Amino acid sequence: MTAEREPAVAVFGATGCVGRAVAAAFARVGRPVVAVARRRPSGRAGSRFLALDAAAADPAVLAGLLADAGVDTVVNAAGGWVTGETANERAHVLLVDNLLAALARAPRPLRLVQIGSVHEYGPLPVGTAADETRVPRPVSAYARTKLAGGESVLRATRDGLVDGVVLRAVNLCGPGTTDVGFLGAAVRRLRAATPDRPAELTVADARRDFLDVRDLAAAVLAAATAPVAGQVVNVGRGEAVPVAHLLDLLIAAAGPPPGAVRLRTAPVDSRGGDWTLADIGRAARLLGWRPTTDLPESIKDMWDASGADHSVEQP
Repeated sequence: MTAEREPAVAVFGATGCVGRAVAAAFARVGRPVVAVARRRPSGRAGSRFLALDAAAADPAVLAGLLADAGVDTVVNAAGGWVTGETANERAHVLLVDNLLAALARAPRPLRLVQIGSVHEYGPLPVGTAADETRVPRPVSAYARTKLAGGESVLRATRDGLVDGVVLRAVNLCGPGTTDVGFLGAAVRRLRAATPDRPAELTVADARRDFLDVRDLAAAVLAAATAPVAGQVVNVGRGEAVPVAHLLDLLIAAAGPPPGAVRLRTAPVDSRGGDWTLADIGRAARLLGWRPTTDLPESIKDMWDASGADHSVEQP
């Protein structure tokens, strides 16, 4: 007699910062991971990898691949801040619809964890924490299409086609997140900064909820097995932190030489508004989850992971 194979988890968008963290979290608890992305990364080891454009794949073929791999849980971490209505529609709506068409072919509903965004709620009044009962009023193409994709997952769950849950995540920091958001841009500028060519960083009068990407991965891990089908669950730190404080933490982590950084105060065109704050009470109640990585540690790890040389280049 042979032991039953542990069911696998398919992570779509596995080469992005969220997908990598999610795949690592499942691997640490012994779950086989099938990593799915459009292009195979160089030097990847560990997870089984499928190079696949999920937005264009034949749903029958995709269903067969997932069945052959013994997948019983799917995480959609694909998409991100792309430009234009067409690109957002493809990344956040067409991909989800194609994935749902594939999962509907499974003999029983599979758990689908859809990673959404706090920006689906739209701009929030200062001082307001968005809870899951708030009516979404997204204003950007990114937020509108993320909302549409999440609503497709919830409809498919009501129809019994999948066992879906939507996690609405706040802004992210931590290792591997330098490709997203203003903190990532600041890291890249600091890496190139010298006193002769200082990094110019703009400090906006804004407060935003930031979460370490590893804490988001822990929430996904919990959502994979929790009885939360058909639910929307916010995932954040539940704190609106001044942008100036976030930059102070990053500069402290970088330790630049004198004169290598110039700060200026000015409005910044934000895709999500000047105030973001998630009410995370439902995540605590339904997932048994709370963030555990504090921001100084997260931003230090973000800086350290951003390059082999962990200090700003000296002149």
